[in-house]
Amino acid sequence: MSDPAPARPTLLVVDDTPENLALLGGLLRGSFHVRVANSGLRALQVASRVPHPDLILLDVMMPDMDGFEVLRRLRRLPGLQDTPVIFVTAMDDDRDELAGLELGAVDYIPKPVRPSILLARVRTQLELKSARDQLSDRNASLEHEIARRMRENEQVKSASLHALAMLAEARDNETGNHLHRTEAYVEALLDRLRQSQEHADMDDDYCRMVARAAPLHDIGKVGIPDAILRKPGRLTASEFEQMKRHAEIGAAAIATAMSRATPEPAGRQTEAVSSGALRFLEIARQIAGGHHEHWDGSGYPSGLAGLQIPLPARLMALADVYDALGCRRVYKPPMPLDEVEQIIVAGRGRQFDPAVVDAFIGQREVFRAIAQRFADDDPEPPTP
Repeated sequence: MSDPAPARPTLLVVDDTPENLALLGGLLRGSFHVRVANSGLRALQVASRVPHPDLILLDVMMPDMDGFEVLRRLRRLPGLQDTPVIFVTAMDDDRDELAGLELGAVDYIPKPVRPSILLARVRTQLELKSARDQLSDRNASLEHEIARRMRENEQVKSASLHALAMLAEARDNETGNHLHRTEAYVEALLDRLRQSQEHADMDDDYCRMVARAAPLHDIGKVGIPDAILRKPGRLTASEFEQMKRHAEIGAAAIATAMSRATPEPAGRQTEAVSSGALRFLEIARQIAGGHHEHWDGSGYPSGLAGLQIPLPARLMALADVYDALGCRRVYKPPMPLDEVEQIIVAGRGRQFDPAVVDAFIGQREVFRAIAQRFADDDPEPPTP
């Protein structure tokens, strides 16, 4: 069975003279579907009907609304911004032709019309329109495919990173819910901070990367002995010193991954990080290495203070403490959330960035909702 013949293009012919409409319609109907309009207003009405015309032949000199004004209004109508328009007119002033072309007309045919010239130019413009439409369709299809693959890559990356983070947490008797909670806490803090003038410049991509990097905060625990990680009680001073090394181990591991991903000289690698090529890994490195630093400089591993501590690490510091206090550990029962909140607020300007604590206060109920939504299976859950 043969393929159906392609649909004939639809042309709209606009002229206030019936004789001209009859002449042009007679020339074109053998090859095209032809619609006609005898005024500018009628042309706008007919052109707005779906399916829209593939090409418009438009007279310039018409009463009430000339062709120039018709074209201006056509370009403001949905679906007609790119429809090719050919002016067909008795006006022979070069300035009139230039004015029409500047408004977006694709051609200018003088009257009296020569049939062979008219048909040739109409077919040329329809072929160009068909080529543009095909290119647009292909671009749209390509963009859709790229977007689909990017979503798949993001899903794979997110799942891989989460699995990697869970390996570290599993060695520490933690659950996957700890990762979900802390990521959600960081996201809630970012949402609040962006409402302040000081942090209004944080873009969506940056905030998304910070939240997604949060589960990697304790990745360095893979380098800590099991006897310390899984000890069913409080650590000795010596054991705690070894435990503190997980921040350095995590930051160093991510830094190594960055250097292998971009085997460039130091200056060019810095450029790659700032341009976004390694932005996510840099954020993860900041979180892993700095989430135990304190605002007053009393934290570890580097004793950074204030704004020396990267913002992602300052956010993770509060989220991690909130979750550690409010959840059961092998060495302690969960703390009531009222007491957890009091400790967080008391640490403002000492352990925690004051702005981050203020954001937490504004998101207190959101934190509680997150804690409840991702609660561990605990026979004695934390009480408000």
